[in-house]
Amino acid sequence: MDAMRAENTFVARARNCRGRDELQALYAQWADTYDNDLRTGTHSYVAPYVVAEIALRFGDQAKGAVLDAGCGTGLVGAALADGGARAIEGLDLSPHMLRVAERSGAYQSVFLGDLTKGIARPSHFYELVTCVGTFTHGHVGPIPALREFVRVLKDDGHIVATVLEELWLPGGFKTEVSKLEAEGLVEVISTDLKHYLKGQDRAYIMVLQKRAIA
Repeated sequence: MDAMRAENTFVARARNCRGRDELQALYAQWADTYDNDLRTGTHSYVAPYVVAEIALRFGDQAKGAVLDAGCGTGLVGAALADGGARAIEGLDLSPHMLRVAERSGAYQSVFLGDLTKGIARPSHFYELVTCVGTFTHGHVGPIPALREFVRVLKDDGHIVATVLEELWLPGGFKTEVSKLEAEGLVEVISTDLKHYLKGQDRAYIMVLQKRAIA
């Protein structure tokens, strides 16, 4: 199988995974070639760089404690580090992907976590949360992940995350964001539709700010 076909097969398999065990098995096989497949292959995976650029606009927050949730091999973390972020933690389901991320040197620390459950960090811990490529087919839904992002954020902190276009409505993401806003937990700064895998997919890039609760 040539490189292009292998790359396309991994993407298709990732989007058809059913549960934690399938995801871990897939990423164990894919971790070492993931970056090359998605950065320089036919996919042109631009989402990590778009999200990092937005996150870095928050200045001091981006220089504080940052959680890169679903960090994978560290494409977002590397882009954040290039922009001056230094206190980045990476969370991912796959130990193989985390090992690649750790080798990048972008992260202060990395740890295993399952975003379909809770995040093993205290409330009000991070200044900023990024999440790219995780709210997609076969991976993570909005509940409880989005509320967990809010919980671990300090007041006025920001979430910058991608949601694949075709999941924004049927996947319940828009509904959950609206609930968080109605409950006074977040302010929706933007939900812009942008390139994700350039020329193939688009994603909503949502920017949420945690509201301070008196």
